[in-house]
This record gives sequence, C-alpha cells and structure tokens, in this order.
Amino acid sequence: MVETQLCGGDTAFLRRSNSVATTRRVAAFPSRVFFDAPKSSRFLVVAMAVKRSPKRLKYSAPHFTKEGGLMYVDVDPSGADSWKLEPVVQLLKEGAVGVIPTDTVYAIVCDLKSHSAIERLRRIKNIEPSKPLSILCRSLRDIDTYTTGFPRGDGQGHANIFRAVKHCLPGPYTFILTASKELPKQCVRYGTTTAKYAWRKNVGVRIPDDAICQAILQKMEAPLTSTSVKWPKDNEWMIDPVVIADIYGPEGLDFVVDGGVRVADPSTVVDMTGTSAKIIRQGKGPKLYWMEEEDSDSVTVDDLIPSAT
Repeated sequence: MVETQLCGGDTAFLRRSNSVATTRRVAAFPSRVFFDAPKSSRFLVVAMAVKRSPKRLKYSAPHFTKEGGLMYVDVDPSGADSWKLEPVVQLLKEGAVGVIPTDTVYAIVCDLKSHSAIERLRRIKNIEPSKPLSILCRSLRDIDTYTTGFPRGDGQGHANIFRAVKHCLPGPYTFILTASKELPKQCVRYGTTTAKYAWRKNVGVRIPDDAICQAILQKMEAPLTSTSVKWPKDNEWMIDPVVIADIYGPEGLDFVVDGGVRVADPSTVVDMTGTSAKIIRQGKGPKLYWMEEEDSDSVTVDDLIPSAT
C-alpha cells in the first residue's frame, strides 16, 4: 500500500493485492492498478466526453482518473503541481509501465532496474528482442555510468565533443552511444542486424528538457527505459494522452501522465559510436556545427534505435 498526502490533509491510498478486500477494489499487480480516492463531499466527479472514451472521470484534488484500472494523472505542463506525480514515481519503483511526456513526444517508460518491467514494455510496444531501447537520464553522470561516454579530444586533431554536448543537454536530442556493462541486457540485447552495425551493443540516451519528465526522473534511483508512442499499425506519433490511454491501456499500461497534447516533433538522433557525430534523424534539435549528416542510403533510425522519442 502506498500512502499519499493530498491537499486539505486528506490521504489517498494506492493498494495492490492478490486477494479481494471487502471495502476496496483491488487487482493483481502488474496487470492493473487502481487508485482509490477517499470518499468526501469535496471530491466531485465530472463526466467528460473525449475521443474514443465514453467518459473521463476527474477528481477535483488531485486530478486522477480511474478508468478500467488505469491510473490517469493530469499535470500542468509547467510542472507547478508536480506533487501529483508521487504515486507515479512509487509505481515505477515497484515495476509499473506507463506513459509520460517529454520535451518532444510521449514515451512509454519503466524503471531501468526492473527487468520484468522492461520485458513488459517490449511486449506492450511489440519491440523485437534484437532492437535496443532508449533511456531517459537524470544527468550526464547517468550517461557516463550506463554508456562508455562521449568521444573526447585525443590531442591528435579529434575534437572534444563532450564539451559541445554539454551545451545542448537537456534538450531534444537522442545520442546513440556504446552501452557499458552497467546497462541491463534487456535494454541492449545484441543491437541491429544491419551489417554496418551488427553486434554493436548500443543504447539511445536522452536528457529531456521537460518539467514533468524531469520531476519524475529526479525522484528515481536510476534512469527510465523508454520507447516512443506510435499508432500500433501506422508509423505515426500519438500526441494526445487521452487517446494513448484508450489504445495502449488495454495492452497493459499501469498509468498515463497527461501533460497536454504535444506536437509530433521527435528528437534529433545523433550516432556517436563512430569517429564523428552523424545525424541519423533530423528532428526538433537543430543541426550543430560539429554534427554531420549521415548518408541517407546507409542506415535509418529504425535500424539503430527504433524506440527513440
């Protein structure tokens, strides 16, 4: 049971159990999570019509939705009410899989330390075992821990890219780096089968410049494993959290954090595993002077990091 203090002194509980309680609805974790708000006259339930949803229930304080066992948290994009994210952080630490906003598009995430959650994330998004995943990092220290790091100057004419990278993070970039031994094998597997990159254990790393995402990351003990949210049958971004909840909720999501509808503008993906920084996908992050454009016929982002947000 997780106890959460709400405004006005009320207390809310997140309860998971394999048994049936007489006074509360419970469900076996991790298939579903229920949020039971205290019964109070101050909690007004309002039905709202939304796309694909017959109704959307919102509680006045805080804005939690309980629909089919999926916990839905409505947070201001500025992060001013980030206290609402406490139950989300607790669920992540216990192995939940859910959706959060980033500075680009929405991402399905789970705790990097939970191997079972990573496997669930792969099943929900239908990601092949051979495809590496991305991680959302709290700081450059995380990148140094879970990868071999950015190329640094060697005194022989090769630029110290690390200095340049520090000026664009946090920001809308995904950097492909060689994974270190600290990264769980569930994240890297054996990488792409593309000949040029075969057997290279890579991972995409991000430090998003988003208040909600950062508020969650700073309360975690490790980065979040992540993958982008797209329509199951179409290679198009899903930017409305309500629709994401409708489509992916039945697939096993435990929560969705609503930070507003986003623009379908993913991160710029830069391959840092070679001798130079090559742009694999041009996105929201502008091309910088130390980046080169990759030959469009050689490799695509789907070959390297199909999960990049």
